[in-house]
Amino acid sequence: MAFESPTAEDLALYLELGEINGARADLLIQQAINLCLTMVKPLPEPATAVVLSVAGRAYVNPQQVSYETIGPMSVQRPQGSGGLYLTKADKAALKALAGRGGAFTVDPTPASADPSPTWPLDTLLGPGEEWEPGWGWP
Repeated sequence: MAFESPTAEDLALYLELGEINGARADLLIQQAINLCLTMVKPLPEPATAVVLSVAGRAYVNPQQVSYETIGPMSVQRPQGSGGLYLTKADKAALKALAGRGGAFTVDPTPASADPSPTWPLDTLLGPGEEWEPGWGWP
């Protein structure tokens, strides 16, 4: 199934907001999709989680405020917690969702390979035959 862009209502549900500015949410979602496309093209279906995370960060903290005091309440947010950007975790998730990254092996053996030995077998060698240094028999 192909990637479907999340809607403003999806972003409102993700952020637990009763009301949302639809035009702003749509803009942020589209910009988040554009950022995600810089990492992976085409976006896999489950990438909506990353798109909503990126758009949600920008929606709740557009000015990248890190410390705010209003009356007796003060809030300190982590540095870089606003605006549109992809975190390391976002990038890793996009790559994993697209089937990239991680360990893998490559078998260089052709499918037509024959498991039988390709060298001539000499049954006359071994213990009792002429000894050569390094062959391991006495």
